[in-house]
Amino acid sequence: MATLHHHPLCPHSRFIRLVLGELGLETDLIEENIWERSEQFLMLDPQGRTPVFVEDQIGAVPGASVIAEYLDETRGLALGDRRLLPDDPRGRVEVRRLMEWFNGKMYAEVTDYLVTEKVFKRLMSAQAGGGAPDTAAIRAGRSNIRFHLAYVGYLMRARNWLAGDRLSYADLAAAAQFSCADYLGDVPWQDNEAAKQWYARIKSRPSFRPLLNDRISGMIAADHYADLDF
Repeated sequence: MATLHHHPLCPHSRFIRLVLGELGLETDLIEENIWERSEQFLMLDPQGRTPVFVEDQIGAVPGASVIAEYLDETRGLALGDRRLLPDDPRGRVEVRRLMEWFNGKMYAEVTDYLVTEKVFKRLMSAQAGGGAPDTAAIRAGRSNIRFHLAYVGYLMRARNWLAGDRLSYADLAAAAQFSCADYLGDVPWQDNEAAKQWYARIKSRPSFRPLLNDRISGMIAADHYADLDF
């Protein structure tokens, strides 16, 4: 069986967990606190970042984008119309563009601020950078998320899913980022009904159920987090 090294509130790990769920692939989950700089984990990925997917025939596959491409290359053709990366070049470009938008831009502007300041710094030692949260960073994340929520709403007014007619990596990447902020109660869903309805569709999929069961010690999830009807 394959193994995924992850953290429950790492959005890139959540993205790959959603992908694995959609592909119907069972994996052993190993939780990593990356700030501890475990020698064993660094041997898998010298960058020391989650997620890392490990499969016997290939070894360690580090990083969300690399894992997503690897899984498409090794499993995509067998999925038919359930493939998460389209067959046509134009469609693949759009999915990859949106993956980079959410896993890159939204992470840098929103999720990293919120998760690091509100969760990770509580768990880290002072030597590793832990301590009191930076309230300015939290305010920035809460402000920036409105732009990304509006962008999802804009896309959903013209499309069935974020990148087109079918569920794709783009939807799973976006949902993973929003789900971390949603756990913390920092998504103003009332601001955009189209985005809220899109997230409700993703949230209701079987692949999302394990994420809804995630709990972080000492950090209570928002009341609506696991509620499929918000």
